[in-house]
Amino acid sequence: MTQESMRKAVLVDAEELRTLLVEEPRLVLLDVRWSLADPDGHRAYCLGHLPGALFVDLDHDLSSTPTTEQGRHPLPDLEDLQAAARRWGIDDGDPVIVYDDSGGTSAARAWWLLRWGGLSDVRILDGGLQAWIADGGLLEDGDVQVSPGSVVLTPGHMPVAEADDVATLPAHGVLIDARAGERYVGDVEPIDTRAGHVPGAVNIPTTDNLREDQTFKSDEELADQFAAAGVEKETEVAVYCGSGVTATHEIAALETIGVHAALYPGSWSQWSADDARPVATGIERPTA
Repeated sequence: MTQESMRKAVLVDAEELRTLLVEEPRLVLLDVRWSLADPDGHRAYCLGHLPGALFVDLDHDLSSTPTTEQGRHPLPDLEDLQAAARRWGIDDGDPVIVYDDSGGTSAARAWWLLRWGGLSDVRILDGGLQAWIADGGLLEDGDVQVSPGSVVLTPGHMPVAEADDVATLPAHGVLIDARAGERYVGDVEPIDTRAGHVPGAVNIPTTDNLREDQTFKSDEELADQFAAAGVEKETEVAVYCGSGVTATHEIAALETIGVHAALYPGSWSQWSADDARPVATGIERPTA
């Protein structure tokens, strides 16, 4: 697969999306607006969304019930994810495009889960809602209703790492902490039990994947960014964040340059809640 095709397998730009909306009748658009500060993205969705887009509730559709043992956003049960995908009108083989208004940082969770469930044609709108509007795209308001789909999902099509895996990974691979730098070093911890990071993890904040206009950086920029952390195409890599949401954006960025990384779903919310797990603070340098 060429570099261009690797990127196009993950991302779609607004211009191409305009064409697809005309030429691809089975295209499914999913609006995944969410943030820690304002998790109710449905309100913004109803005020204006891409034509035909369905709203996806990250807390309810893309996560199971939070627990101390599993973290704040555990992966949903396969049956629940399949039921949601059918509710969104997805049939086997349908192309799916996901977007948000934050550079793909929440939409990537839907991208990862649907890929994990076996859908091969799932992409993130590069630049999200802002890129669509900047390209002259129109919005519609209100909710969208569709006929139920019949997609069948199967698990395990994207790699997953557990706590014991990430504990030993730095000895032979690269463990990436995708949170903001101040949370990684342990200066602040606004939501989880303890401050700091998994020992041996290197910090590449998810926001570093994006340009100022919220589009993904170029392949060259991303490759250099991850190489500086010791990541090459054959490196074993796992990624975590606060609760397994923005880490999927880091995985998408890695996929655009041909690096396949595992998600640690429990992330810091799970790790920090287990007093038996060690915590590091400060900055750790890549060993590679």
